Amino acid sequence: MDRIEAMKVFVAALDEGSLAAAGRKLGRSPAAVSRAIAFLEHHVGAELLHRTTRTLRLSEVGERYAAACRRVLTDLEEADLSIANARVAPRGTLTICAPPISGEEILRPIVDAYLEAFPAVSANLVLLDRHANLVEEGFDVALRVAQLPDSSLVAVRVGGDVRRVVAASPRYLAGSPPIVEPADLAAHRIVTTTHFGHDTWIFPPLPGGTVPRTVHFRARLVVNSVRAALASAVDGTGVTRLYSYHVAERVRDGSLAVVLRDAEPPPLPVHLVMPQGRLAVPKVRAFVDFAAPRLRTAFARLSAEADELD
Repeated sequence: MDRIEAMKVFVAALDEGSLAAAGRKLGRSPAAVSRAIAFLEHHVGAELLHRTTRTLRLSEVGERYAAACRRVLTDLEEADLSIANARVAPRGTLTICAPPISGEEILRPIVDAYLEAFPAVSANLVLLDRHANLVEEGFDVALRVAQLPDSSLVAVRVGGDVRRVVAASPRYLAGSPPIVEPADLAAHRIVTTTHFGHDTWIFPPLPGGTVPRTVHFRARLVVNSVRAALASAVDGTGVTRLYSYHVAERVRDGSLAVVLRDAEPPPLPVHLVMPQGRLAVPKVRAFVDFAAPRLRTAFARLSAEADELD
């Protein structure tokens, strides 16, 4: 059996969640899918998948091998498509990851318009409240709101003024000690997200200083959802820290108020990032060219709205 074809079957089984679903996607029988995975397991000399009648679970060896298979298949796709490059119309499945709210409310309509413009392309948009490893997890492109460390990723800037703000409901603030400086947060109930820190928030140094101000706390509520943190803050559970565009609507309608404006960190840039070589793939190049100007417009509007929070 061809090892590359077996790798494709293995990755399809992981993506689809079962051997039967992988067979349907690839037009193969369940027995053929099982044989392909057995072939790979014999080749590496270890079990790759723990299989039950309903689920697939990667073994420790399988996790490493799956990441390697994705890299190999991505490199092969890039090699094939780079030959034709711009002469090939965008096609295939584009895999994208983004933070939940910006992915759902900002990027998702742009993806819809892109698919309308390029009917030979389909897309998987995955909303993650963490930074995915694009190569190991098989993503073509990601939307990131962050200062980017030096890496092998290719980045296209699409925005630069996303603020990190501290906010609470007026009702909560009226019944709690004043919040004048970051240290005052130690006396407050904190609602935080896994993305913004379980037990620590960092603020810039005082004017003329060089040491960042670190606030340690025992959170009253930790959630892995921005929407949940936002709703709890509106309900008066405590003080939260989110991006400016998360809270803008609630600040405008009076259900949240921003505090510590003078202690905000510098605004964060927004980028589309992708692994080296992915821009040579027509579907990725077309998406970046299509999405970047629309994202710049969207984040410029959000930046203007955030300025109105003061």
